Amino acid sequence: MWQRVSRAEHGLVTENLMGLHMSLLEVLVLLGAVALVVVRWLPPVVRPRVTIAAVAVFVLSVIVLSVVGTRWQMLPVLTGAALALPFALSPLLRRRTGRPAWRAQWWLALPGSVACAGLIATGPVAAWAFPVPAFPEPSGRFAVGTRVMQWTDPRRPEIFTADPHDRRTVVVQLWYPAQKAPAGARRAQYLGRTEHEARTVADALARQVGLPGFLIDGTPRARTRSVFNAPVAGGGGRFPVVLFSPGSGGVRTQNTAWAEELASHGYLVAALDHPYDSAAVVLTDGRTLHTKTTSTGDRDKGDKLAADWTAVRSADLSFVLTQLDRLGRGEIAGPLTGRLDTSRAAVTGHSMGGAAALQAARQDHRFDAVIDLDGYPHGPVSPSLRQPTLALTQAITPATDPRYMPRLTRALKRNTATSYRLTIPGAAHLTFMDGPLYLPPVPSIVGSLGRTESPRVVAATALTFLDTTLRHKPGDLPGVLSAYGDLSVYHPSNSR
Repeated sequence: MWQRVSRAEHGLVTENLMGLHMSLLEVLVLLGAVALVVVRWLPPVVRPRVTIAAVAVFVLSVIVLSVVGTRWQMLPVLTGAALALPFALSPLLRRRTGRPAWRAQWWLALPGSVACAGLIATGPVAAWAFPVPAFPEPSGRFAVGTRVMQWTDPRRPEIFTADPHDRRTVVVQLWYPAQKAPAGARRAQYLGRTEHEARTVADALARQVGLPGFLIDGTPRARTRSVFNAPVAGGGGRFPVVLFSPGSGGVRTQNTAWAEELASHGYLVAALDHPYDSAAVVLTDGRTLHTKTTSTGDRDKGDKLAADWTAVRSADLSFVLTQLDRLGRGEIAGPLTGRLDTSRAAVTGHSMGGAAALQAARQDHRFDAVIDLDGYPHGPVSPSLRQPTLALTQAITPATDPRYMPRLTRALKRNTATSYRLTIPGAAHLTFMDGPLYLPPVPSIVGSLGRTESPRVVAATALTFLDTTLRHKPGDLPGVLSAYGDLSVYHPSNSR
């Protein structure tokens, strides 16, 4: 499968070969490098022509690639080619100067050729393991637009700073049904409004998990399926709203594929950055707020801190719902005036964000439905939930926290509305975010569903649940959900 990727910033168009996760230019560099190694072993009659062609393809591709931007995955390819190049050119140059050609014995040349080939082969393997994420095409009938808002709550002090006048500020990214963009419209950058913001966030995320930043330098290069500030879809209908809180240290864009899929089906998705909790939050004034929440290594102390942070996130979610209501009413200027239906609102989150979603729903009954994406329920379990709730969980293994399932089950059983817990075989904790699109496909990290299936399953189950609870579409919700994994249903009548 070939995917066209516009590189408008360089006035170039490249092709991305999805199987290799390499651009057409990178593939040409790779082929040129391989030819430089192989030419030594070709029959003498074809060796000069192949050498000239290989050098031409390699050099021209490298020049263009240096303008577009070289990924670290190409460095071993370039190194292997650079080592092979003198040996490939030497017979050709000697022939042109009239000097007798010199060639090493095969048993001396073979180890060098193998070493160069090994270096070159490292490139596509690295590109496959750490690709530029390719976002799936949303399946809904709407195109998707996105915009970023920044709101300050004048009633809440910022507890993470010493300034008594500092007030809680959140950055929110909206994905919404949009008019179809004109051909050639530039798609939104992943991880930020600008390339600088995207790189700042990517570096912070890498530090958060202890990875060298260069390993995931493909993420700031990625383009999503939405268009910044695209006109809102016509028709005059109002969109149900879905709020999303990311995992601990996570950022508002971490579930972009999921958000775009929901928006393409007519939902407004609002994802939050939680300042001083998210790895990095870039404000409109240019300041970058880095995380101040760190693990203590002590379980009891960590549980207390997690409960406190969950409470802050819960308040952020309620505040954003209020702001969305004002935005829909026209009290906040914007193109979404009259288009938001906050009387049909769901609160969702991944990991700690899932815990925040549960807590927000307990405290704010404006939320009509809850989705917890593999989130441990931090904080108090009372009052009881009163909204239909879907909890998606990873496959349970001996390494899973033994407190997780009992605590989650207790929260769902206490619900006065029907709750669903769906355990998805092959899922890991990072299956429920964009991680499978750009991290190595290691089952213990991103699960075994694959880069295509992971976002599809998570979005499909959430969409089915939201269509039933917010839009009241008829259908067999338990039957549809159970097709994706091990489903438990908790009815209010038999859950106590």
